[in-house]
Amino acid sequence: MDLQIQHRVALVCGAGSGLGRAMALSLAQEGVKVAVTGRNLEKLAETVSQIQQQGGTAHAWQLDLAAPDSFDAVLNAIRQHWGDVDILVNNSGGPPPASAQGTAAAVWQQQFALMVSSLIALTDKVLPAMREQGWGRIITSTSSGVIAPIPNLALSNALRMSLLGWSKTLATEVAADGVTVNVMVPGRIATDRVSQLDAIKAKRENSTPDAVAEKSRQGIPAGRYGTPEEYGATAAFLASQAASYITGTVLRVDGGMIDAL
Repeated sequence: MDLQIQHRVALVCGAGSGLGRAMALSLAQEGVKVAVTGRNLEKLAETVSQIQQQGGTAHAWQLDLAAPDSFDAVLNAIRQHWGDVDILVNNSGGPPPASAQGTAAAVWQQQFALMVSSLIALTDKVLPAMREQGWGRIITSTSSGVIAPIPNLALSNALRMSLLGWSKTLATEVAADGVTVNVMVPGRIATDRVSQLDAIKAKRENSTPDAVAEKSRQGIPAGRYGTPEEYGATAAFLASQAASYITGTVLRVDGGMIDAL
């Protein structure tokens, strides 16, 4: 299936590893020019190398979501290299585990700035060009906790939820301009982040990571963790021309795991 996004320009946040890398790889496989961004230049170089080995086009730019004052410089560099960003993939790292009570206000404020307001600010900077050309894609990767809160991940559950309300509102504002805005919700995807969470849960429950993972798999109708490639392919579809009538949605990639409508 031709997704009709060849030669488009994508900016993928957090593309040095995990789901961000998977989405960058999938977009590149469709002929998209991918701006691989994040904080760790060594990891970004690994992503660029993987894309180039597959015959794709990518370049790494260091972009720290905690430093929004640097966004203009990065976007200007991308614009000079390839042109305006057509596809923005909002993807921030997961916050530390925390309970809903007793977490310091400063921690809430810090994580909100990193996980929410930074992504909104970055989106605001790429939207004008998208709207002017009559085509654009905003894809925001979140967590299953926005639908079924995950124990001991209060920061993620609460703060990522605000991105759903923002995305839905934004979708209605820019739909007539040919810009779609959608949210992706991963279930248990086999990444280092999920392995770390399994290890933390195992320690808390006096168990082992393997036992925790097996118990998780038993609660997934598909009977397994998803692969990063499956998640990346979903992002590529949402970025496609074929998905031009899909906007304001929350799309689960979870193997049926989330036990809610």
